[in-house]
Amino acid sequence: MTNHDLSQPSITVRGLSKTWPGGVEAVKGIDFDVASGEVFGLLGPNGAGKSTTIGMLTTTVVPTAGRAELHGHDVATDPIAARALSAVVFQDSGIDRALSGRRNLEIHARLWGVPADAVGERIIGRASEFDLGDIIDRAVATYSGGQRRRLDIARALLSEPQVLFLDEPTVGLDPRIRYELLDLVAGLRAQSSMTVLLTTHYLDEAERLCDRVAIMHAGAIVALAPPADLLAPLGREVLELRVDREPTAALDALRVAGIAGADAFAVGSTITVPVHDRPASEWAGTVARLGLASAAMSTRRPTLDDVYLRLTGDRLAA
Repeated sequence: MTNHDLSQPSITVRGLSKTWPGGVEAVKGIDFDVASGEVFGLLGPNGAGKSTTIGMLTTTVVPTAGRAELHGHDVATDPIAARALSAVVFQDSGIDRALSGRRNLEIHARLWGVPADAVGERIIGRASEFDLGDIIDRAVATYSGGQRRRLDIARALLSEPQVLFLDEPTVGLDPRIRYELLDLVAGLRAQSSMTVLLTTHYLDEAERLCDRVAIMHAGAIVALAPPADLLAPLGREVLELRVDREPTAALDALRVAGIAGADAFAVGSTITVPVHDRPASEWAGTVARLGLASAAMSTRRPTLDDVYLRLTGDRLAA
């Protein structure tokens, strides 16, 4: 991933909080910066606070405390300026399905002040870029889910925003369409210096697209780093086993035997052991000799889900 200069960030967040009526703390005083041209991910399961954070950054949710700025414009005190230089693709599409794709794009261009003499050319360009040229004059009601999602993103890009927010852009899409859409999003970084903030609970999206990832749990940021840096402490391989005895005692036994270190963890009846100095497969015999009867034992590469589990005790992947 590309290194970016954070001395003049595109997005600045300090102490940002949101408490909903009834005292529900959705976001709890988070801090982060996003550099211009960076693809930054907010990673976490449903309910972690990702969409509420996006709502505050896009001026649709009023913060309870703290501040957030887009290129120096405060989203609470100067929302019009903040909206003018950004665009957002929410989880739920705002596309009018009764209208054609072209008409949806024309209306959006007018609302966002795209110069009239540039609208036609931009629509043609985005339709071609997102493989919508053959269907652009059809009613959106006839589009597939993937086609509607591509239209959503094409529409957001018509105003040539400096900051693009993508809130769970691939939810509900089948794996092939997800991959194609991710490929389109990945291509955006090569075309401009636009900043992209992406929320997701898909591990592959974060690892493939993001320069840095902030992992969210219960409204707080529990880790923030490039994906490779988050994974590095877990080594190249982990040993995973399900035990039929008390997992804490089993984990202690693995540590005494020198198999597990301080970075091993247990969640439920599953124990995950990062292996640093020898292939994980070599430990299978030792595990058997300890009498840790297991329903299953496997070795694999570590994932961001392991990082999340170790930090929070909860599962990240849906």
